[in-house]
Amino acid sequence: MTDGVDPKAHGGLRIRNPQDFWGCLALIGLALFSLWAGSDLPGIQGFSFGPGTAPRVFAVCLLVLAGGVLLWSIIAAGPAVGRFHARGPIVVMASILAFAAMIRPLGLFITTFACFMIAAAASKETRWLETTLTAFFFTIGAVLLFFYGLSLQFQLWPAFMQ
Repeated sequence: MTDGVDPKAHGGLRIRNPQDFWGCLALIGLALFSLWAGSDLPGIQGFSFGPGTAPRVFAVCLLVLAGGVLLWSIIAAGPAVGRFHARGPIVVMASILAFAAMIRPLGLFITTFACFMIAAAASKETRWLETTLTAFFFTIGAVLLFFYGLSLQFQLWPAFMQ
């Protein structure tokens, strides 16, 4: 018992990296929930993808990767579980809700830029000049991908600007 972890504390299972272990358990739970929530969506039918194909693929990838890191957390030493800070998750959720509220009235360009900036406020370490430049280029990329590349039916600019 050199690292302060009692090998019998978890029924003989020795968790050497509790931060990764508990984080991966949460990700495995999310992946299982995603598989359950999308279970009624049709998957691949012949040569065409159904609406449930991509969510299933992503959920299985998350499940496999999280399972691998979970196993590694038992082998490799790592940090203890740190203190939980609510600022990050709350600000990111606010950014998602802002996107839902802003996309129709303000269009893709303004909404993407604004939501990127809102999400950046999740960290105290944000450097705003770099974030603003990154948000601008990210917005250009999102417009090129979703509006022009995939031809999705997003309104690009607010109605009052058209």
